[in-house]
Amino acid sequence: MRYVIDASTAFQWEIPETDSAKAIRLRDEYQSGIHELISPDIFPAEIGNSLIVAERRGRITSGGFATRLSSILAFCPVLYETRPLIPRACVLIASVTSGFRLSFYDALYVALAELEGCELISGDGKLVRNMAASHPFIKSLSSLP
Repeated sequence: MRYVIDASTAFQWEIPETDSAKAIRLRDEYQSGIHELISPDIFPAEIGNSLIVAERRGRITSGGFATRLSSILAFCPVLYETRPLIPRACVLIASVTSGFRLSFYDALYVALAELEGCELISGDGKLVRNMAASHPFIKSLSSLP
């Protein structure tokens, strides 16, 4: 299966959260060739930023961010150029009427999943709750077996 994964999914490869076991299984199946994982090319920067925030909040030891970033990037999804996704991301942001403020980063992941015709697997509960009804290809990491 081919999936777009966002940084919130890969974050759980290194930082224990509720669905970390599912995230790790997805990563391992990617490594084994069972799945293909893709992301916009913002992925490394976004995951790096998430790890810095985790370090600053005391979720990981000081100085641990770089090692964890290297570990995640060792299984980096295939990266797609962001620039062609920008027009669709802007439309997605403008079209959200539920009061949910879709981030530009999230809109890029959604745009890539639309473009490639595959599911977006996200560990971001707010994104899934607010967007899955209108974009049924957005799936929660928790929905994986």
